[in-house]
Amino acid sequence: MIDKEKVKAFLKETIDTVVFVVVAVILIRFFVAELRWIPSGSMRPTLVEKDRIVVEKLTKFPNIINKKSFENTPKRGDIMIFYPPFVKLKTTPWAVFSRLTGFFCKDIAYIKRVIGLPGEKFEIKQLQNGSYKVFINDVPLEEDYIMSDKDFHKCNERMYCGPFVIPQGHYFMMGDNRGNSQDSRFWGPLSQERFIGRAVFVFWPLNHIDILN
Repeated sequence: MIDKEKVKAFLKETIDTVVFVVVAVILIRFFVAELRWIPSGSMRPTLVEKDRIVVEKLTKFPNIINKKSFENTPKRGDIMIFYPPFVKLKTTPWAVFSRLTGFFCKDIAYIKRVIGLPGEKFEIKQLQNGSYKVFINDVPLEEDYIMSDKDFHKCNERMYCGPFVIPQGHYFMMGDNRGNSQDSRFWGPLSQERFIGRAVFVFWPLNHIDILN
């Protein structure tokens, strides 16, 4: 005969374990870190397709010791994961649950580098030698991480190439592969509310392990 008490005890233990795991996953993903993979070549040569990365979340929340908050970061050069402005995030219980846990989450997230900061004057210019250069407050920005300074999307009147001042609370995001990246040049400065976290480490494949700067 089936021992009903043992069955009940087993079910209770199983449910408790599942709930604990789900809560732990939510807390870790929301407050500490999560894992992501690179689906495109928009961040070449820094990141390539199928790289696995660690995305930290700690800078997104107040730091009691240093009295800093996410408003003081990210800094120029940080590689950030974010929801692009044209992606409408659903607020249904299942959508929120999938976003928190990563289970069956279909929300589109981008990875780009912070180039322009709030309040800065931003402009992209094509130089006489055919190369393209980013200017911040009328000063050329040195970018040794980009794929090429000549393989660029050519600016037109529909793009955000400047000159303009980046609004407060917004950042100008660009891929390192400037000729193959859908970034702020096409949809404008990004609100800080759309940030998910900062990419800090490539852990797979083994021949591409690296700390991201």
